[in-house]
Amino acid sequence: MLRTSRRALVAAAAGAPLMRSAQDRDALLRKMLEPPSGRVPVVIDTDTYNEIDDQYCVAYGILSPDRMDVQAVYAAPYLNDRSTSAGDGMEKSYQEILRILKFLGRDAGGFAFRGSDRFLESAGKPVDSPAARDLIQKALQPRSTPLYVLTVGCPANVSSAILMEPKIRDRIVVVWLGGTTHEWPSAREFNLQQDLHASRVLFDSGAPLMQIPTKNVSEHLRTTVPEMERWVKGRSRLGDYLFGQFLDYARVHTQGREAAYPWSKVIWDISVVAWMVDPRWIPSSLVPSPVLTGDFRWSRKPGRHLIRVATNVSRDPVFHDLFEKLARSGR
Repeated sequence: MLRTSRRALVAAAAGAPLMRSAQDRDALLRKMLEPPSGRVPVVIDTDTYNEIDDQYCVAYGILSPDRMDVQAVYAAPYLNDRSTSAGDGMEKSYQEILRILKFLGRDAGGFAFRGSDRFLESAGKPVDSPAARDLIQKALQPRSTPLYVLTVGCPANVSSAILMEPKIRDRIVVVWLGGTTHEWPSAREFNLQQDLHASRVLFDSGAPLMQIPTKNVSEHLRTTVPEMERWVKGRSRLGDYLFGQFLDYARVHTQGREAAYPWSKVIWDISVVAWMVDPRWIPSSLVPSPVLTGDFRWSRKPGRHLIRVATNVSRDPVFHDLFEKLARSGR
């Protein structure tokens, strides 16, 4: 399925020119953006402490070794009421990554990396970080398949790596949870609007991109306190930790009245792992990359390269797979 892209990757490793025409680029993008099959190399880029959903993404990816070989986890910056600055958000995310890895019995050495301590200050100006450098190093390793970069936060680390070493564009596939559907009147969404410059790199650089929008797509991935209590609580140490976070979040956001009326919480970030596990759960299509404008809108321009965009989510099989894997993570 990836024969053309494999030849291209070998050419890149040898320093040969990859792109000789727009037709060549289009053909390579189509091949690299085919849904993954078999076990593939993966890194996860996450603003883990931003709220309570990134933790599920990290655990779900590591607990899916039949489909992905997770080689690193990167802490991404964020700024909201759970941080005092983008750098503080990155550091808190890094510490949360360490907690999740401890539950999973994974050594963080050479596996967890701090990312950008700030957002991109201007177009084309990357932020150097251990995460960006590790991504470049891993992307340039000779391999027969692309490196999949599962990105579930502000894409500052990933976009910085692309700007620092453009050759990795032809050696990675970015799977990003961010933005909205392109028909939506506004592109505004937390991951996208945190760093407009970094988000634009994803759509403008020509790197293979699988976008999973939030509006009307990943927002289907909702669960509830009773469901979490039935299928997550008491089945593993990690599950108990995640259930505790979920219950605390519910109490804060419903003023302690979560049992009094319908309430659910979206676990956005598991969507990127779910597409890797079974692309049928998240149908998608190839479309020309939109232009992200300065006022956070989508614009169309002729001749743009292709990206893949998710169009829907089959919610039930995703949560079934996640809950079963959490239960097997151990007491």
